Order: sequence, then C-alpha cells, then structure tokens
Amino acid sequence: MIDLRSDTITLPTPEMRKAMCEAVVGDDVYGEDPTVNRLQEMSAEIMGKEAAMYVSSGTMGNQIAILTHTRPGSEVIMDLDSHIYNYEAASASVFAGIQPRPLNGVKGVLPADLVEGAIRPDDVHLPPTSLICLENTHNRAGGKVVPLENMKSIYALACKHNLPVHLDGARIFNASIASGVSVKEYTSCSTSVQFCFSKGLGAPVGSIIAGPLDFITEAKRWRKRLGGGMRQAGIIAAACIVALETMIERLADDHANTRLLADGLAVLKGIDFNPAEVDTNILLVKPTSMSAHQLCSELKKRDILTGVMGPDKVRLTTSKEVDRSDLEITIKAFKEILTG
Repeated sequence: MIDLRSDTITLPTPEMRKAMCEAVVGDDVYGEDPTVNRLQEMSAEIMGKEAAMYVSSGTMGNQIAILTHTRPGSEVIMDLDSHIYNYEAASASVFAGIQPRPLNGVKGVLPADLVEGAIRPDDVHLPPTSLICLENTHNRAGGKVVPLENMKSIYALACKHNLPVHLDGARIFNASIASGVSVKEYTSCSTSVQFCFSKGLGAPVGSIIAGPLDFITEAKRWRKRLGGGMRQAGIIAAACIVALETMIERLADDHANTRLLADGLAVLKGIDFNPAEVDTNILLVKPTSMSAHQLCSELKKRDILTGVMGPDKVRLTTSKEVDRSDLEITIKAFKEILTG
C-alpha cells in the first residue's frame, strides 16, 4: 500500500528504536524520569518558552491548554476550520465547559480585525472571551503556513485585551522549514504552544505543551485529572529526542515530494486545485467528475490510501514513508481513473 492518508502513519526509525530500548527511565508523575525531563527541557528551549510538558497526543495537549487558560462559561475564539473545532470530539465543550466562537478565516488565516470584532464586551448577557486559538500549519487549509505578520497582529490585539493565545502547532516545524521563519519567531506570538512528534517527525507517541512556568505547573494538574500521567514514559520520550535531533530538516523532503505530486496532478482534467497554494506536505484536491469518496475508493483499488476531507475534497499527505516512486505511481493512477 502507498499510504497518503496522513503523516501520522510514520514508523519510528532504527535510531528511535535503539534509543527506546536503552532509555533511562523513572516515574514521570513524580518528575523523576530523566529522559522525559531532558525532552521537556529541549522542547522548552526550542519553543522559546519557560517550561514544557510531555503528553500523549496533540488533542490532549490542546485540551489541557484550553482547560488551563479558561474557565467554564467563557468563550474561545478559533477558526471555523481549525483542528480543535472539527476533530477533537467537542472536548473543549465537554471538559472545559467553554463555548467555541468559530470565525470564518481565509484559508486558515484569521484577519486580526475579524478576531478583534469577536472579542466580547463586558456585558452580563454575553460569555466573556477567555482565549484565542491559532493553528500553524493549518490542516484543513491544505497545510498552509499562516504568515508570521498575521500571528503578530493577533497576538498584539490579544495583549491589548489581556487575553492568552494558544497555538496548535502540531506541524509547526513544517511551517518553519517551508517559510524560513524560526520556530521561536512563531511561538513568540503565542502564550502557549502544542506540537506533535507523531506526525512528520516520525516518533511513535506524544506531543509537547510549552508556555510560562506557572501555566505548565497548572497544566500538570489537568494532565493528572485527565489520566495523562505516564510513569516510565522515558521509553517513548527517547524516540522524541531523536526526532528533535534528526528529523526536523528532512521535512523539506516531504514538502518537495508534495510539490512533485502537485505538479504531476495539475495537468490532469477532472480535479481542481491551485498548485501554487501548496506550502508543505499536504495537498487537497477537488474531484470534478466524481465524489471525494468515489475517488478515494478507486485509488484504494489500486493500493493507494488517501483521506476524505468532506464531500468534495481529497487529502494527500506525504511523509518519510512515501518516496518519489510512490508518487509517480499515484499520479499514474489518478490519470487512469480520471481519463477512464
């Protein structure tokens, strides 16, 4: 199978497996796992934050951030197409008791004036705004890199209104590699950030939340409440250290492969997309002669797995598990399906 469903299908490298076997471990709930502690220190430094905490998934990371920043009955501003709003099973409402305020951004970008207009005035009839959430890269916008200047403008208005900003940076390293903007520049525009190891970085488990020390101290309490204490977690954290040390720069290969795929599909009739809008490792195409489900089904018959992003969008995501020959086969399969 050629698996283009997601970059979450990546497998740990031999170096990761070796590090996991040899990891020095302790009880992380007591703060005594040296490998987890090292990972958290490395992550905080990379993100330009005071402290960091290892969690089991990106969803857990985002939800702990919301729980820590907000209080029940308040409102959280986010993009209508954000991962938090669409793919986290309404966790923010279930656990944090907040009301989402989804805004209709432009391909993953929230204009600052739109965000400022959504901040609630002090009125007993209205839920108080407690948090602004951003996402970079933006999944449902096709892996788009949200411009640094946009993030700066939103962070400035958040500071003006004394509001925290949480960045869902699940693929923040993709944004940095694609744009040339350092991770620290992006995260300087947020109070807290979450990023994933189990996507393009190729580690098997885990994400990081980073932010101010008092934020992380309270976040640890929420992690415990959610059952997220992982005891001898150094076994999996060891792979994440290898990911930070060896897997970031290679994300450029995934971006180049997605560009190859986009250029190969752009000449075909029967699908619609703008190849100039491809920024990172995600490509969204709109079939014009069949539904997204039909196209995915036809590709699966040819041993190619893709993802459905709605009735008219198919997602193709490159990762270290996909090479150029796989993409050439995929382009050929598209041609066969679309031309009959």
